[in-house]
Amino acid sequence: MNKKVSIIIPAFNEQKNINRMFSELKTTLSGLLYSFEYIFIDDGSSDLTLNEIKTLAINNKDIFFIQLSRNFGHQNALKAGLDLAKGDCVISMDCDLQHPPETVQQLLGKWEEGYDVVYTKRKETKSDSWFKRKTSKLFYGLHNILSDIKLEAGTADFRLMSRDVVNAFRQLKENELFIRGLVKWAGFKQTAIEYRPNERLSGQSKYSLMKMLSFALKGLTSFSTKPLKIVVYIGLILFLFSMILVPYSLVSYLYGSAVSGWTSIMITIIFFGSLQLLMTGIIGLYISKLVIQTKQRPLYFIKDSNYPIH
Repeated sequence: MNKKVSIIIPAFNEQKNINRMFSELKTTLSGLLYSFEYIFIDDGSSDLTLNEIKTLAINNKDIFFIQLSRNFGHQNALKAGLDLAKGDCVISMDCDLQHPPETVQQLLGKWEEGYDVVYTKRKETKSDSWFKRKTSKLFYGLHNILSDIKLEAGTADFRLMSRDVVNAFRQLKENELFIRGLVKWAGFKQTAIEYRPNERLSGQSKYSLMKMLSFALKGLTSFSTKPLKIVVYIGLILFLFSMILVPYSLVSYLYGSAVSGWTSIMITIIFFGSLQLLMTGIIGLYISKLVIQTKQRPLYFIKDSNYPIH
């Protein structure tokens, strides 16, 4: 009996990419001796993405859709697919064809060699902006300094996970998911392959600068409390910096160019303000994560699906 492979594809406003995505996947994988199921997770799309998936599903019994009740975000949509997929292994990939379908064969090849997790590393392309390349390197560099979990630069959410790993992931109850870090944290037998991304087929990236920063913060605070420890050192640096202004304030006072009381007020504000604001902000970030986690809200709600959930 052929092994079953589940391919989960989160989709948010990807109506122009659905048909092409499935067509290229189907063509690339048609000769392989596996039983494939294609699970599209509609993450609260406002266009006709869901209609395109449903239309395909009418004539293709191996296509399934999971419609979330609203946009819960890429990581939660991935978690929904992992929670429901029934394959002997599960492959996650994006819907814009930047994750090359032909790479799926390499993922399956490594799985057959005995690996539980086969993750991918994105090669830089000429189309990548200078800003994107530098911020990506900065993120992975900071993450590896601050976290006990080390990630290789370019690690993507394009990966294969065996049934054992998927079953382990179903036990996770975290509210702020950083799946590429959790995959590394989970252990099991892992290996990586490199891929060169294709040009985006249609539409624009859903990751704005603010979303990228938010995602980076999740990654940096999910696996370590080091930011809380190094805040002491940052506070010391700011203290030393503030001390540069102390001689200036005193000189201004001695030469009579300072308003009475100005010197002591400025020194006090600079010294305590620089320390308290930074420390309060970092501690508050961790407290907010604890508050959200204690609520134990579901990561997503399913509005509709043709997938045999039960």
